[in-house]
Amino acid sequence: MAGILGPMLAPYDPTTTDSAQALLPPSSEHWFGTDQLGRDVFSRTLVATRTDLLVGAVAVSISLVIGTAIGAVAGWRGGRTDVVIGRFIDSIMAFPLFVLAVGIAAGLGNSLTSVIVATAIVNLPFYARAVRFEVSRRRNAGWVEAALLARIPPSKIVALHILPNLVGLLATQSSLNMGWAILNAAGLSFIGLGIRPPQPEWGIMVADGASYIFSGEWWVFTFPGLTLMGAVLIFTRAGDALRQLLDPRSK
Repeated sequence: MAGILGPMLAPYDPTTTDSAQALLPPSSEHWFGTDQLGRDVFSRTLVATRTDLLVGAVAVSISLVIGTAIGAVAGWRGGRTDVVIGRFIDSIMAFPLFVLAVGIAAGLGNSLTSVIVATAIVNLPFYARAVRFEVSRRRNAGWVEAALLARIPPSKIVALHILPNLVGLLATQSSLNMGWAILNAAGLSFIGLGIRPPQPEWGIMVADGASYIFSGEWWVFTFPGLTLMGAVLIFTRAGDALRQLLDPRSK
């Protein structure tokens, strides 16, 4: 809800600066205090929710669609196609995922699009591997052979009969990846390769507040950091709950 209504609920403009109000501690006027430029930390944290959730949702959606497609092709076709796609996925997994995301974002430049693309690419293997395994396991099932004998196109068999059975698996993986995608986007912004200031974003806010750790202005980085941590934990716990709910083997 905060991600949707954040800009309307924010009591102050998150980008308006006021040097006379700089680094004020939390109070009834500024619930989370103000930062080094006099901007209201609560308003910035609230508005940043939409940005980070948008990045996570779009990146996960892209990786879900593309990863599912290439995993389904590899699992159904097998042979050389499976080998080529497998090598492509392995080449992504060969790098530490955040390091790969840093390289992609650095190559594309600082922008919202580069963060989304980098996050989507490093999430691809999770979906491609899972779908490839499940499709390859089901393609020799009796009902699939019967469908082929009935001259039902393979694409229709995969799209309408195999993939719907993987909805639970993909929903669980998407929830888990959502938390990681948000953390990845914040990490890129923290090191200066993500979203550009002055747009509110949790990673940028934590990076700005890091300069004040030892001078006592703890609120500048604490509240954005806690919000980021809470969002990641919520999606991680949601993924675990979905896994237990939808996976018969966990019961």
